[in-house]
Amino acid sequence: MQKKDIDFTTLPEMPGVYLFRDTNSAVLYVGRATDLRGRVRSYFSNRLVADRGQRIAEAVERAEHIETVETDSVLDAYILEANLIKKHHPPFNVVDKDNKSFQYVGITKEDFPRVLLVRGRQLEQGTASATFSHTFGPFPRGAILKEALRILRKILPFRDRCTPHTPESKRRRKKCFQAQLGLCPGVCDGTMDKEAYRKRMREIRMFLSGNKKQLLRMLEKDMKAYAREQEFEKAEEVRRRIFALQHIQDVSLLKKDVAESSTTSFRIEAYDVAHTAGTQAVGVMVVCVDGEPAPSEYRVFTIRNATEGDDVGALREIVSRRLGHPEWQMPNLIVVDGGKAQRNATEAVLRGNEVTIPVVSVVKTEKHTPRELLGSKEHTQPYEKNIIAANAEAHRFAIARHRKRRSKEMFQ
Repeated sequence: MQKKDIDFTTLPEMPGVYLFRDTNSAVLYVGRATDLRGRVRSYFSNRLVADRGQRIAEAVERAEHIETVETDSVLDAYILEANLIKKHHPPFNVVDKDNKSFQYVGITKEDFPRVLLVRGRQLEQGTASATFSHTFGPFPRGAILKEALRILRKILPFRDRCTPHTPESKRRRKKCFQAQLGLCPGVCDGTMDKEAYRKRMREIRMFLSGNKKQLLRMLEKDMKAYAREQEFEKAEEVRRRIFALQHIQDVSLLKKDVAESSTTSFRIEAYDVAHTAGTQAVGVMVVCVDGEPAPSEYRVFTIRNATEGDDVGALREIVSRRLGHPEWQMPNLIVVDGGKAQRNATEAVLRGNEVTIPVVSVVKTEKHTPRELLGSKEHTQPYEKNIIAANAEAHRFAIARHRKRRSKEMFQ
């Protein structure tokens, strides 16, 4: 599909989802946007490969037409995106097969169920910390999912970690901290009984299934029933929930979505490995955005499989494990410490996962100062200072984490 094939003025400047479809109308890719017109337009920029990767560029090239669906809010768009991914299994939404690394929302199989986050691989392998009666997803971005659940919990409060009150309890418990904040409906002190909580779980399931209109109709019916029975406090409580669902306050979700999907920043991920004579090896990933470190996104990997002293094998392991987290924003450039062997190993891991990201390796002198950058001039020349700075930060962080591990093991 070409830019000239689309009349962008017909696309709404509203939240919603978009679907790239091929000549047979099969869904190739599903995405979510706070501004559908702006997001779809971004797929036809000259920086598409650099910003979104070769896989997405291929999806755009294969697409015959684009379908958009408006939603009332960013939260509604996020829920709809997950349901459409589950329904259509678009090939270009999947980084690793069967969505095993994506996050899901699970409702536990308990008298007073909890709403928890769980990874696809835990569901597949049966290693989740709880048994679930219902699961929803996959959700591609974990940080946005946490924010989405926080917003949903304000509208439809649910139990977290508190112990439910039961008729057999000898004395009434106090409200848990979350209940005092209005985020738990009071199952801990008996404010909400088992039957009412079961209905709350049904409301949450309807919302997570994308059936908000049906949920609103059900709540309106409940509100009218309470009013007929002159239970006006209950009717007012339901009315407030209806209003909240119709006017979802998701500014925080919008900001997080814009931050994660921004294409104006240049993100570098730099990797390094530190060890003592091959032992106690630690691998790290540091992130720099537009030349500035982003410490909250640093990650540490304890080397599990590579043999002692095999720096290339350790690098291969940490890059593979990093790609198992598609909810982390993908970088525009990867920087590794070493020469051709390290660069080739990293590129091989990326190819094996069908991910296209340019790789630059930093060759050092005997005094551990940068001597040469191996990689495309398209990236080494304009970003030379940022590459060297990211590499130095990765080395510093790797040494610090290795020393911390060594000290901890020394005193065990």
